[in-house]
Amino acid sequence: MSKSENDKKEFIPALGYHWLTDFYDLTISLTMPEKRFRQKLVQLLNPQTGEQILEFGYGTGQNLVMAYQRNTASRFIGLDIDPKVRSIAARKLEAMNAPIDLDLYKGKAFPYEDNSFDKVFSSLVFHQLDGIAKQNALNEIFRVLKPGGTLLIGDWGKAKNQRMRWAFYIVQLLDGFATTNDNVNGLMPDFMMKAGFLAIDEPAFINTGIGTYSYYTATKEIREQ
Repeated sequence: MSKSENDKKEFIPALGYHWLTDFYDLTISLTMPEKRFRQKLVQLLNPQTGEQILEFGYGTGQNLVMAYQRNTASRFIGLDIDPKVRSIAARKLEAMNAPIDLDLYKGKAFPYEDNSFDKVFSSLVFHQLDGIAKQNALNEIFRVLKPGGTLLIGDWGKAKNQRMRWAFYIVQLLDGFATTNDNVNGLMPDFMMKAGFLAIDEPAFINTGIGTYSYYTATKEIREQ
């Protein structure tokens, strides 16, 4: 995702380098309990019939596949900055005839109107963003969520033990210390709060072979008229 504020954005690819993108699904399956962490993500998302749901940073599309399989009557949309992962995700969705739009953007404002989505979710994206980009993305998510809407983030969080902290250095070597330090220092809830979210919680986490994957939830306040 985005690292700079130029019109033509530079971004960190899924595994830190563009040439590794084709190996992303294989790498996740080898280094993480993939089925477990994705199933928990979709369980917490709990897509309902008629809901408009955005995935920020859809990557190779695996989360959208599982979310759509859970409820085909939800309306899913994906937003990402990487054309290469879009082509991978599109092939998966086309194979299952899933009517899901996969949008690309340049890393600034999301291409959606205010109050457009019931839910927004994201997985393994925010650790690739520097502090400014993290905050900008959360501000945009807050804007496009409907009042009362929910946010779900699954990403690297504060290591739950020393072994997890040492393991996470593998991720930091690939994706960079500048973008990942906020995550491993447990600062994601602070960024969410600054964007205006309420009821911020970490309802679950999974210790993996390369660090602690945490789930964060929050809501957008319903304002009195």
